[in-house]
Amino acid sequence: MVEDSRSLADVLVEGLRDQGMAVDAAHDGLEAAAKLDLNAYDVVVLDRDLPGIRGDTLCQMITDADSRAMVLMLTASGTPGERVAGLGLGADDYLTKPFHFPELVLRIQALARRQPSARRRVLRAAGIELDPIRRTVTRDGRHVELSVKEFGLLEALLRASPAFLSAEDLLEQVWDEHADPFTNAVAVTVGRLRRKLGDPPVITTTPGVGYRVASSTSGHG
Repeated sequence: MVEDSRSLADVLVEGLRDQGMAVDAAHDGLEAAAKLDLNAYDVVVLDRDLPGIRGDTLCQMITDADSRAMVLMLTASGTPGERVAGLGLGADDYLTKPFHFPELVLRIQALARRQPSARRRVLRAAGIELDPIRRTVTRDGRHVELSVKEFGLLEALLRASPAFLSAEDLLEQVWDEHADPFTNAVAVTVGRLRRKLGDPPVITTTPGVGYRVASSTSGHG
């Protein structure tokens, strides 16, 4: 989330995290460029009028990158000429301020599904089916009610399977950049998730390595 209005950025980031997204924030173009160098993002919500490096320039930088995020550009001007200019720079979508928060959420989710690295819709393993679009989980046909973090953690493990994800990997993917690296949040959330998913256990732990779902396949439901 690249937005120079800190009050607006704080509200948007908090709202998106409540929707289960891991969100980093930058308040000027220079800070955003530094974060883009360090992290691989699925979607960048980019204010067009930024100090430091303008949003137009940042959009061009993202477009020129080899493995780029999807860009949702925000602007106070919604004239057709402004929209054409923004999309011409490589933005994937365009939203005019002021906007309704639910629309922002839907547009981000739509861009994430179009992201080149996005996986197939339904993830499956050991009788578990996770639908990231409908945000539902079942095991052997039984609906499993999960919290936002439990859902995000299970989705991350299914996408990575059969590889391991360390606690640090999961903190980065499911929480955000401000998560305490020494927190036991991952272990606690994995414990709750295991209890809700039931037996036989599907999430394995290897000390010093991390967590994984031993085998999974993904496909359309």
